[in-house]
Amino acid sequence: MARFDEWLSAGGMAAKTRRAYGVDLAQLAGWAARRDLAPAELTHRQLRLFAGSVSERGAAKSTVARKLAAVRTFYRQLVERGELEANPADLVATPKKDSYLPRVLKSAEVAALLERIPGSSPLDLRDRAMLELAYAAGLRAEELVGLDLGSADPDAEEVRVEGKGGRTRVVPVGEHAWRALDRYLTRGRPALDTGADRALFLSKSGRRLSTSDLRRRLRLQARRAGISPHTLRHSFATHLLEGGADLRAIQELLGHASISTTQTYTRVESGRLKRAYTRSHPRA
Repeated sequence: MARFDEWLSAGGMAAKTRRAYGVDLAQLAGWAARRDLAPAELTHRQLRLFAGSVSERGAAKSTVARKLAAVRTFYRQLVERGELEANPADLVATPKKDSYLPRVLKSAEVAALLERIPGSSPLDLRDRAMLELAYAAGLRAEELVGLDLGSADPDAEEVRVEGKGGRTRVVPVGEHAWRALDRYLTRGRPALDTGADRALFLSKSGRRLSTSDLRRRLRLQARRAGISPHTLRHSFATHLLEGGADLRAIQELLGHASISTTQTYTRVESGRLKRAYTRSHPRA
């Protein structure tokens, strides 16, 4: 497992994904050990039994699919090392994921959420800037807390983002977010800065925020259930689509490796159009 993690790291996989793959592989190892089987001895039929056992314990189809992806990747490593001739996991079908539509806020709801944040304390100024930027640029929580002072270019009104898999993208940011960011950098961050960290967004102790810090502050500011940084990211993408943005452009702004991931938002837009049709058409 340690060798597998090193192999994943050399391939540029994010630490969070590597940890998840490690958990999945450990689960397979425990399942195989109880049957006195070594990794190279597992066949595609036994891997199907493993996937079935995960599903029987109530795991969602998406969870089973991720575990199979981890297993498939593990065996690909063994094939590349010459320890196996073929990948047995390639013969195990991935369960079709349940249809999922991300939660999306209306633009007025986003505005109300942001306007409710007071602008008095350094932490409030930071929170307002973080959430404005999350919505304006469609950033993941990990991307938001990973920004450094040099990531933001106020002259070009852009931020340079380190995304999944080490992919870097440059995202334009609107006027509202820049105003909030400027207020934070002028009046908020200096009060938090201890000189120990070059992170753009600092905690009250002057260190880089973690994603759990970000989500906790968002819950505090939102004062409502179901709002997360990803909700703002989904809203960003959907509002761009509703405004006529090209799907390829949205893919680049979100940092998706595949257009199929971005196409989720066309289903959100399709749902909105169907509701409008039902309300408006005389024969709906």
